Amino acid sequence: MADLEVVEKLDIDVHHACNIFGQYDSHMKTIENQMHVDIYTQNGELVIKGHESAVNNAKKVIGTLQELSKRGNEILEQNVNYAVDMALDSEDTDDLLSMDKELICHTISGKPIKPKTLGQKQYVDAIKKNMIVFGMGPAGTGKTYLAMAMAITAFKNNEVERIILTRPAIEAGEKLGFLPGDLQSKVDPYLRPLYDALYQIMGADSFVKNMEKGLIEVAPLAYMRGRTLDNAYIILDEAQNTTPAQMKMFLTRIGFGSKVIVTGDASQKDLAPGQVSGLDTAVKVLKNIDEIAMCNLTNKDVVRHPLVQKIVKAYDDYESRQKNNKDYRREKRIDGSIRR
Repeated sequence: MADLEVVEKLDIDVHHACNIFGQYDSHMKTIENQMHVDIYTQNGELVIKGHESAVNNAKKVIGTLQELSKRGNEILEQNVNYAVDMALDSEDTDDLLSMDKELICHTISGKPIKPKTLGQKQYVDAIKKNMIVFGMGPAGTGKTYLAMAMAITAFKNNEVERIILTRPAIEAGEKLGFLPGDLQSKVDPYLRPLYDALYQIMGADSFVKNMEKGLIEVAPLAYMRGRTLDNAYIILDEAQNTTPAQMKMFLTRIGFGSKVIVTGDASQKDLAPGQVSGLDTAVKVLKNIDEIAMCNLTNKDVVRHPLVQKIVKAYDDYESRQKNNKDYRREKRIDGSIRR
């Protein structure tokens, strides 16, 4: 039986209307386009018109956005898109409200850092519960940023004595050649994304003071060899660019009272052709060990500009089609249908 067309009316708090509606009503237009309803105001009320199921979903989404606004959140396009996706996938949008309570810390400017998607919440929960966590997913899913926020919070709460941030020093598909300066100057360009996150969350002054004391260390992965790291929060970023030997070396540095987060994006390897990624190997080898969690974030967890989410999904779809075509051609060759 087809949905009946219905009309629902909602009271919107005037103090939150601009935040919920967005600039030039952009948020309402998103809900209209994606949920196939008509939304307009009449006599001070918000009216939603369309098929019953669509209207109910739209009503749920707008109610959730209003509650988020009342809690002091700025409603962004990403919030709207994610709430709509959840409603269309028959997921409970109330989960967005429960996630909103999951405050990790504040940036130096006072902006709260919270998980914004279910995948991010599962990632944060895994970090709280496990000694080692692998956070894998595409660009923009908050893998490194959330890990940094958790590390800084643990450091400020005296749960660990120091923070160690590391990543392999490999160029992203291009050779930079000779870099001037001392050794630190040569490796800094590779570590710049980690510095940026530290400055934003901790502040430049606090970071410099703690770095001078040796309480915060940002170093290339090669510097980890031969060390044992006790009572530390250790983050290995861009782990897809490690070799299996480097990954094993890193994981065996862990000492008592330490917590380790390994982040990476398997789709963005900068290793030499034919070189196996240490991240891929580690996932296979360690997947059944207690106290090691494997978290896979997807394009739905992208929290950068919405266009980034579309780009990631487009590449995923393209790579999936390419893989399917290769598998099909391989099967045809095996059964003798194609002869070269």
